[in-house]
Amino acid sequence: MGNVLEVKSITKKFPGVLANDHVDFTLKKGEIHALLGENGAGKTTLMNIIYGLLAPDEGEILVNDTKKVFHSPKDAIACGIGMVHQHFMLVPVFTVAENIMLGTETLKNGVLDIPRVNKELIELSAQYGLDIDPTVLVHDLPVGIQQRVEIIKALYRKAEILILDEPTAVLTPQEVEDLFVIIRKLVDQGISIIFITHKLKEVLSIADRITVMRAGKVIATDDPAKTNEQALASQMVGRTVILKVDKEPAKPGKTVMKVKNLHVQDDRRIETVRGVNFEVRAGEILGVAGVQGNGQTELAEALTGLRRASEGEIEIMEHNLLNHPPRELVEKGLGHIPEDRQRHGFVMQYPVADNLVLCTYYVSPFCRHGVLQNVAIGSNAENLIKRFDIRTPSAYVPTSTLSGGNQQKVIVARELSRKISVLVANQPTRGLDVGSIEYIHHEIVKMRDSGIGVLLISAELDEIQALSDRIAVMYHGQIVAILPASQVTRDELGLMMAGSLKPEVVAG
Repeated sequence: MGNVLEVKSITKKFPGVLANDHVDFTLKKGEIHALLGENGAGKTTLMNIIYGLLAPDEGEILVNDTKKVFHSPKDAIACGIGMVHQHFMLVPVFTVAENIMLGTETLKNGVLDIPRVNKELIELSAQYGLDIDPTVLVHDLPVGIQQRVEIIKALYRKAEILILDEPTAVLTPQEVEDLFVIIRKLVDQGISIIFITHKLKEVLSIADRITVMRAGKVIATDDPAKTNEQALASQMVGRTVILKVDKEPAKPGKTVMKVKNLHVQDDRRIETVRGVNFEVRAGEILGVAGVQGNGQTELAEALTGLRRASEGEIEIMEHNLLNHPPRELVEKGLGHIPEDRQRHGFVMQYPVADNLVLCTYYVSPFCRHGVLQNVAIGSNAENLIKRFDIRTPSAYVPTSTLSGGNQQKVIVARELSRKISVLVANQPTRGLDVGSIEYIHHEIVKMRDSGIGVLLISAELDEIQALSDRIAVMYHGQIVAILPASQVTRDELGLMMAGSLKPEVVAG
């Protein structure tokens, strides 16, 4: 097979960062070439260059052996390159057909020729097994089907090279299998695919070749049959990584958080948490599994004082704290690793040292008689930076300058270094690389083993299964099951998450 795409010695610099360092990469016709790497490895920069969103400082791009210069995505699309972004670029209130034809509108007598586009999309959908109804509004579609819309949008624009950026990030196991069937069908019909992910099992099951990047450089290109998860993880990080979460059986104690009949509305005043009940015990991890968008965000915000609940009870250490302010919850022993670390985890422009005392800056030894004690704050920062291996040039640089993994370490260090009884960890490893994930998982288990009750909310099923002692499955705002982690399979969890399997709720 010849190369349909070749990049030669691509180099891209940003202020203080060499994002791509003389990168070579090839894609053969009809192959799935996976691209792996930590955050900051240069994967996204390389794909943005290939798709015309960025211009390289050096190097060249060849499509079907012809040198190309892309000034915008329009140039890349014209060369048969399509990209499905991790965050879908769809207008929810438009139909599938209206979304797909945006920018390439088909007109008849000066108006949109919707019937013709619908017919073309039905034919295209049948050709690739995508099963799309072009007349449905996008906001009525589940996440997995929205992704198909993005794929068919690229195919409608005659894409022969398809870049899939973290395509399984928000899918259930069954939706992942459906996606893989579609990907293989695309390849069978001559489409060539670049598959970007951090999920090593998926790479090994779907890819024809795997390229690993680290610190802006290509480290290796492997045949999946000749490598394994451990070897790939080590190449990504540059050291041996422990992939399996090592933990002893839980020794649960007294209840540290009790939630009764909780009802919460989202910003549109639609009820997204509907009568939720559960308990978290000291020394255990209760995992909440669910496809993103089933009420987990609103649940976490209500538990941590960031959103008002309309009804119910939230008890922490036997204190009913429903709709109490975050500071009061913190003072009663609540720790929080938020879903959006930059919005709710720290103040971006504040130094690392200040963010490490964000919950305790007003108490001794960090404050005396209303005056901040900078020596104590600095000493605390130096101690925590060393203890939690926070990679920062100084305790006084803005936290925004740190990598995502190190920003997350700042939050974990702050929450673990103060006295807490229960931790709400919401998507604690989202967007992190394999090395940072290993670290965060280790710290969460340490919290559990020290007697802290942990509520883990995650869309990553592997994470839920690896860490949880019990698993609560959330679907359409309700807990549909609470089960011992050892007594439920991955497939059963996936079916419950999709609402296809509805067992009796097992009391927590």
